[in-house]
Amino acid sequence: MAALHTLGVAEGVALVRQGEVSPVAIAEACLKRIEALEPALQAWVTLDHEGALAAAKRCEQQIQAGENPGLLAGVPVGLKDIFYTAGLLTTAGSKVYADFVPDYDATSVTRLRENGAAIIGKAVTTEFATSDPSPSRNPWNAAHTPGGSSSGSAVAVASRMVPAALGSQTGGSTLRPAAYNGIVGLKPTYGRISRYGVIPVSWCLDHVGILVRSVEDAATVLQAIAGSDPHDPGSLSEPVGAYVTAVQQAATPPRIGVLHGYFTDHADAETRQHTEAAAQKLARAGAAVQDLALPPSFGTVLAAQRIIMKVEMAAFHAHMFMTRRDEYRPKIRESIESGLVIPGVEYLRAQRLRRLFQDEVSQMFQEVDVLLTPATPAPAPRDLTTTGDASFQAPWTYAGVPAIALPSGLSGAGMPMGIQLIAPHAQEDRLLRAARWCEVALDVSLAPPV
Repeated sequence: MAALHTLGVAEGVALVRQGEVSPVAIAEACLKRIEALEPALQAWVTLDHEGALAAAKRCEQQIQAGENPGLLAGVPVGLKDIFYTAGLLTTAGSKVYADFVPDYDATSVTRLRENGAAIIGKAVTTEFATSDPSPSRNPWNAAHTPGGSSSGSAVAVASRMVPAALGSQTGGSTLRPAAYNGIVGLKPTYGRISRYGVIPVSWCLDHVGILVRSVEDAATVLQAIAGSDPHDPGSLSEPVGAYVTAVQQAATPPRIGVLHGYFTDHADAETRQHTEAAAQKLARAGAAVQDLALPPSFGTVLAAQRIIMKVEMAAFHAHMFMTRRDEYRPKIRESIESGLVIPGVEYLRAQRLRRLFQDEVSQMFQEVDVLLTPATPAPAPRDLTTTGDASFQAPWTYAGVPAIALPSGLSGAGMPMGIQLIAPHAQEDRLLRAARWCEVALDVSLAPPV
């Protein structure tokens, strides 16, 4: 059997349910792994040893009593430090929230607990999930950014501290760090996972994201926490799909539309060649692969996404910013100041363009099941002053459609590379089925040298 801290979500749940492994032993192994690596990687803000071990013990007792412990029986999970956790510090990576302790759990956290997960603690985020880099280090090479804003969550999963973590994405904050760290990142449809109890960046762009090491693990976590929530006005009303079943039935090769244009022009040469090679490998394995053009409105997408994000960020922070401006870091301070003066007509135009882009994106799936792009324009930069380029994820966040990043190999410099798949609105089952098929065909599993 593999070392307990290396177990994935689905594998760990199966062993726990069969009584072959104690969930307490898994939690203890993850905590020991964190203790060994944390001084160097700086993935965590707050650890909850007692809470995690108590949750694991409850799961063990339920199994011994013949009860169902839930979909995530004993799985240790990390939370980006913007998720409310009752009685546990939630700092949002900021001096402004340095002492904030919520008195209730975010809906997603409640659902994790209800499904037997053991919350290990709060993972490092960039300040208020925006652009100022966090102290976390990329486990593949500490001189390279781990990405952001879900930096600690991605580092913790990649370095085998936990099998799963929650993040968020307003531009590219789940899929980009997933790609930079060589793991799987899932951003479902806007509203598929409740944002209630998650500190916002932009109410109409924020998505809860999932960071794991396999497509099956992404499906399992999504199955556990997806669903409508009366506390979240943006909650999706469409029924939750059978995501785990979709992954398990991923035998039919998908129809894949490879996007060029912006995604070719703005990728470095190695990424272009790598993505083309991945597409050819998928075609040889049986996928129907064709090139697709970007819709006419694509040229407005990135500018419009930034306008919406900055205006809504400024709206959330306006009151605090008036009295505590100097406590904000430079990049978020600049974004808030910009958002405060963007004219209302520009914001409304950006929202109208968003509707147009959403309509055009839906038309792109007439002949394909999923779209494919490089996950990022290049591997993680050797630069700790940046969180990287979010432009390859931001369009799909702006459109609110589901997307997933899959590891696809290593660069010449030994850094992770990945592809990104996109599916139609509310079609996570389609996305996960195609992603699982691609995962098998690519046959890539990455582990950093830590």
